[in-house]
Amino acid sequence: MDCKFTTGLGLVTVNEEVILKVAGYAALECYGIVGMASKRTTDGIVQLLGIENLARGVRVHMADDHVDVDLYIIVEYGISISAVAATLIDTVKYKVEHLTGAKVSKVNVSVEDIRV
Repeated sequence: MDCKFTTGLGLVTVNEEVILKVAGYAALECYGIVGMASKRTTDGIVQLLGIENLARGVRVHMADDHVDVDLYIIVEYGISISAVAATLIDTVKYKVEHLTGAKVSKVNVSVEDIRV
């Protein structure tokens, strides 16, 4: 599904894959993030995703004029999870809005695992 919004110059359409990748790369830039996580639906095992599969650790829900982003992350051991989540929310919201122009109403963070 594409995200559509109107600017002063006309209608802009951004593909969902673009928003997924922007959010995934923005998340990996944050300190304390080991990687993105993906749960296999069959057995619930959390897998660490590589760079090529970043979009699997991100879910995007598009409404009329805004976007909701869900992130599934793996955090580094010994780092404050609340501090990492706060930084992650601010960074992802800024990057998605700045690079795509889509308004982000909320960013939900799910910590799936901790790695040493």
